[in-house]
Amino acid sequence: MPDMGRVPWMVLVSRTLLVSVFVAVPLSMAVESEEDAPSEWKLWKRANGVDYEEENNDIKRRAIWEKNKELIEDNNRKFYMGVSEFTMAMNKYGDLTRLEYHQLLGAKVNGNAHKKGKTANARKLRYHARRLRLTSVDYRQMGYVTEVKDQGYCGSCWAFSTTGAIEGQMFRKTGQLVSLSEQNLVDCSWSYGTYGCSGAWMANAYDYVINNGLQASETYPYTSVDTQPCFYDSNKVVAQINDYRFIPTGDEQALADALATIGPITVAVDADHPSFLFYSSGIYEEPRCNPNNLSHAVLLVGYGSEGGRDYWIIKNSWGTGWGEGGYMRMIRNGSNTCGIASYALYPIV
Repeated sequence: MPDMGRVPWMVLVSRTLLVSVFVAVPLSMAVESEEDAPSEWKLWKRANGVDYEEENNDIKRRAIWEKNKELIEDNNRKFYMGVSEFTMAMNKYGDLTRLEYHQLLGAKVNGNAHKKGKTANARKLRYHARRLRLTSVDYRQMGYVTEVKDQGYCGSCWAFSTTGAIEGQMFRKTGQLVSLSEQNLVDCSWSYGTYGCSGAWMANAYDYVINNGLQASETYPYTSVDTQPCFYDSNKVVAQINDYRFIPTGDEQALADALATIGPITVAVDADHPSFLFYSSGIYEEPRCNPNNLSHAVLLVGYGSEGGRDYWIIKNSWGTGWGEGGYMRMIRNGSNTCGIASYALYPIV
């Protein structure tokens, strides 16, 4: 169980603090710095259904938005100069405060913490993966992956990462792809050490599923809140797991081998950077990533190579408007980039 007297896990506020985006911005920045800034700001608000009742709030939000816009444009200039390998784009999160952004980062994991549960045998994973001789894997093309979902402004990424891996294993077992209920986990797994919209260890979510199973999204739809009671109905359970295994900590080869031989994997990453928040396309690489500062849970669904650069494919839970249709390609270079192999596990059905 987490030590509630400390903040040891992927809590909503990390040590990195996104200084480059969320520094205090002078209100004077909200004054038109460019002729087209007002119209762009209004168009963005209209496109995202945003309306601020108080003028002071509008001014403050616009200052944040303009700072983010400047950062995005700076990165994209570097991309076209061949300095950066990925593009960034303004999205629905453009006006978020630091605290609001951290509400999206809901996995509670300390990369150095002891992991309960068994660890997979890396040697066995390597043996089976070598027999496959795969240079790329993409479970989206193999029927294992449901549509991109959106967690809303609730730190429930841990639930989406958990259901995604179980969805894949249930497909592998039954040949049927069924979207599983994240809300079932958010509402009903508190006694297992999860914290609804305030995050969780993904292994605790797996423990709940071992004992209770999961309903489908169709019978237990997502509401993006953690204030409603548990509506779990055991007669409507459509997925069950028997156990789970961790990947050896920091071992990217073992992670790739497990992905190739088993299916999509639950992983955690350091997403506490504006480059992650506004990622749009390309192969993501953030030099400031800390493999022990895990802040966000995602689903690993593949790997491949482009232009001599290897990458992972991760499925996020921020809707299709983020990244490459809801996905990111992250650099795969054996150095445990952003901690992708620091806390990785898969279900056994």
